[in-house]
Amino acid sequence: MEPNYRVTIFGSARISEGDEAYRDVYEIAKGLAAEGFDIVTGGGPGLMQAANAGSKSVANGGKSIGLNIKLPHEQAPNPWLDIKEEFDRFSGRLDAFMAMSDAVVVAPGGIGTMLELFYSWQLVQVHHLCETPIILFGEIWTSLLLWLETEVLPRHLFERKDMHSIFHVMEPSEVVDLIVKIHKERFQMEHVCRNFNKYRVKNEE
Repeated sequence: MEPNYRVTIFGSARISEGDEAYRDVYEIAKGLAAEGFDIVTGGGPGLMQAANAGSKSVANGGKSIGLNIKLPHEQAPNPWLDIKEEFDRFSGRLDAFMAMSDAVVVAPGGIGTMLELFYSWQLVQVHHLCETPIILFGEIWTSLLLWLETEVLPRHLFERKDMHSIFHVMEPSEVVDLIVKIHKERFQMEHVCRNFNKYRVKNEE
């Protein structure tokens, strides 16, 4: 396995440990760590903690990494981090996420999570990032995707091909399976960015 393949998991700081989304994100991170992947989060509570804790639940898994932001509330570092870095501004933190992300999982979240989603997506759109699938996890994203396809796309404000890096997945095991498939084929001769449609078809079967 290629060392240091890193999956960034974005999600809300406000979702507590007893929530179904917390358990799901824990399982996603656990499954990815079992493949040897590093897990990167914002390093804080909620779904960030779920991902880091899931990563650390696996013996001999990848590193658990947190890019923490200094805020007056919500954002104390969680205790499940092997590597921690602190940022004063969201802009520098976002660029750090993108520099180290081989794949992105977007779990349920609010304004901050949507900022991370759209920043990632735009960088892929303009080819500042490639080989970077963006996986939206959970029912929460259904209406957003519908709005994009029925209101924004018909106005020609983006192109259908800009959706090729976006995957909508409902089950934790499907997130893990999809990332494993993409990782295994990323060094084949055909560029992985051209393979997104193939992965989507497999995922929807």
